[in-house]
Amino acid sequence: MSRGRIAVLAALACAVAAVAALALTGLPDRLRGSTEGGSPASGPAGDWRDWDPDTWARQNDAFRNPVVDGLWTPERMRDSASSDRPVAADVGVRDQGVTDPEPAPVAAEPVPRPYRSNAPVVGKLFFDTPDGPSVCSATVVADPSRPGASDLVWTAGHCVHAGAGGGWFRNIVFVPSYNDQGTGRGGTPESAAPLGTWWADEARTAQQWIDQGAPTGGAGAPFDFAVLHVRRTDGGGAASLERTVGAAARIGFRPPRAQDISTIGIWGYPAAAPFDGEQMFTCRSKPGRLSIRADQPSLYRIGCTMTGGSSGGGWFVEDTDGKPLLVSNTSIGPAEQIWLAGPPLGPEAREVYDALRRASAD
Repeated sequence: MSRGRIAVLAALACAVAAVAALALTGLPDRLRGSTEGGSPASGPAGDWRDWDPDTWARQNDAFRNPVVDGLWTPERMRDSASSDRPVAADVGVRDQGVTDPEPAPVAAEPVPRPYRSNAPVVGKLFFDTPDGPSVCSATVVADPSRPGASDLVWTAGHCVHAGAGGGWFRNIVFVPSYNDQGTGRGGTPESAAPLGTWWADEARTAQQWIDQGAPTGGAGAPFDFAVLHVRRTDGGGAASLERTVGAAARIGFRPPRAQDISTIGIWGYPAAAPFDGEQMFTCRSKPGRLSIRADQPSLYRIGCTMTGGSSGGGWFVEDTDGKPLLVSNTSIGPAEQIWLAGPPLGPEAREVYDALRRASAD
């Protein structure tokens, strides 16, 4: 999610066989591997401070994210806030069989540190909007064209693009295992970003989000997902993101129906009160369905008390082979902090993913 604002989107889930209960405590272990360094990069600052609304809004189809050396200091990271705007708790279509009853709240649990050992694929996304520096959560995902060496990151569409009438956000960086040791405000660049700062050089989100997305009310809800290609900018070495963190999540582009999932787990860095964005949390529960519009796919929804800043964080189920599968990302939630919802990653999400992979390979 971005600062004081929760955007919304969802993709169509395909029917598959029932999914077994997710062994969430074992999930990070299954995603763990060897670790090495990253790859340096730099570039011109460009006009990153220019937020003229007319110019910005015309740039919907042109992602541009030049590296600004020294911009994301530990202090600026800590001072970035969620720009997510809550939706109404009773948002959605109430027809029987389309939206399930509202789930009971599930208290978010802190993820044990160090994060690089317990949730290595999870990290924090930082970016600039016209309202100032903002944050979301994100996940390192696999790239089949580069086995074991992916530089791809999955997040929410509203964490990279403002939606209808807006444009791409700027200065987007991914920090895996952010604040890994919990050093707080006295931390160093190494403690805030123990595995480096990774600058996005390509981004894709759904055209439906660009055309329909809105900061409030749930417009464009079924398509709130995005994928980034990143590169390391702090001189940490030549290894890929996947090799640096030691893992990458597989994406399930044939996501199970909510009715067939016994447990789903979500991870993120909630930043809106009572959280401060400095700690990773998780929620686990059986999902239900939430329909924003009857003519669009339903979202997954679970009880969870995480707040703005957790947007973009990954939703995992256990696949038939016993390994974790990314099937959604956090998209919306109400001010009451009762639940979170996210789009199943169906064919539209696959299209976005494939388009990014082609662009980053050029």
